[in-house]
Amino acid sequence: MAVRTRSRVSPKFKTKYRVKNWPVYDIALRDRGDITVWFDEESICAWNAPANGRPGGQRRYSDLAIVTALTLGTVFHLPLRQTEGFVASLIGLMGLDLQTPDHTTLSRRCRSVEVPRPPVCHEGPLHLVIDSSGLKIFGDGEWQAHKYRTSSQRRSWRKLHLAIDGDGYIIASALTDRIVSDASVGISILEHIEGTIARWRCCMARTGLIPPWSLAVTPQSLLIPACQVPSSDL
Repeated sequence: MAVRTRSRVSPKFKTKYRVKNWPVYDIALRDRGDITVWFDEESICAWNAPANGRPGGQRRYSDLAIVTALTLGTVFHLPLRQTEGFVASLIGLMGLDLQTPDHTTLSRRCRSVEVPRPPVCHEGPLHLVIDSSGLKIFGDGEWQAHKYRTSSQRRSWRKLHLAIDGDGYIIASALTDRIVSDASVGISILEHIEGTIARWRCCMARTGLIPPWSLAVTPQSLLIPACQVPSSDL
């Protein structure tokens, strides 16, 4: 029989939280399960894919239909077959004359479908921060290293470079090899950004070429270490 142990946190310093507005709290809990889904006329007209004029089989569903089904499956943590049934039930409840993409179509199209980015409006110039994160690759190399206890030379990973503004929105991104630094790919990322860029920052600590400083780049193409930038300019 397991012996019960006392909590390491003293009862004197435990946070006491008591719900006093029970009616409002009860309504908030019920609203968490309230799901409202609707299709506007533009989405209904764009659900089926138009003919592309090429010989062979034509696509039955547009990218909008594939992205909608995959988004609902991701939000509710549903596999592809359950996603197909969930979208079919929603279309049936709304009384729409639309066909549901089957799970094989979702599995095939999810690799090449283009996900549109939400539009982000900025009133003034952009202040960007460019940083990267490693993405591990699972495949034959990982399986060989695990089975035969070989060296880690087979293992590989990629770097995802992200340009983020002050509000936390991802403005641009790039996927490169692991040896590419943020500073070298930063210029190519900025070329695909629409709008005025006041300043962008990137970390050079992982390149191994210079000390771990953060560089601030102004439109005048000046490279200034962040430790030397006046506080009034940040």
